Amino acid sequence: MIAWTWLSTTMRRNRARDSSTKSSKVLVSHQQRVGVNSLAVDAIDQVLMNSRLHYLGSAARIIEPVRHLAILTCMDARVDVSALLGLRPGDAHVIRNAGGRASTDTVRALAISQAVMHTREVMVIHHTECALGRFSQAQLDEQISAASGHHFAEELGCFTDPIGAIAEDLERLRACPYLPARDKIRGFMYDLASNLLTEVFAPDRAPH
Repeated sequence: MIAWTWLSTTMRRNRARDSSTKSSKVLVSHQQRVGVNSLAVDAIDQVLMNSRLHYLGSAARIIEPVRHLAILTCMDARVDVSALLGLRPGDAHVIRNAGGRASTDTVRALAISQAVMHTREVMVIHHTECALGRFSQAQLDEQISAASGHHFAEELGCFTDPIGAIAEDLERLRACPYLPARDKIRGFMYDLASNLLTEVFAPDRAPH
């Protein structure tokens, strides 16, 4: 009887130990998948792990944007264009840069978007608290030069009037001869605090 009790107790302890070991392995595996211990894992590696959960499905076969829409906006990480506008993969082209400015590269991208992918509307979205409005060209030149160790003097599109910057971008795009569809180019200011989009009109197109 004593021997049987000892054997039964030993088996229960072994099962408990095995269960604990398996739980520990599962926890470690889960932590690796969700990016726990992120200090030891690069951000690129973390998002690569997330990509394994992403599947385009039928959207992978879409070449031309379904809504025939191109969106120009800022690279700011707080601006989630898809969530804000309810876009799904394949709906629109999204072009991003510092400030959402109508730079030379932006014009090239939009020219391809319209001529090759047949988009017909352009939505320009700037936002509150933009770095290009909070820093001057000289300040950013200095910071980039200091960080890189090389003199920087490229035009960045800094502005002091946020609304004026949108109007300026609208006018530049509407005057661009390389864009065949220029009648539906509209601008908006996105307020990060209130999550509201407000349309901005160029002076010659303001509603009466």
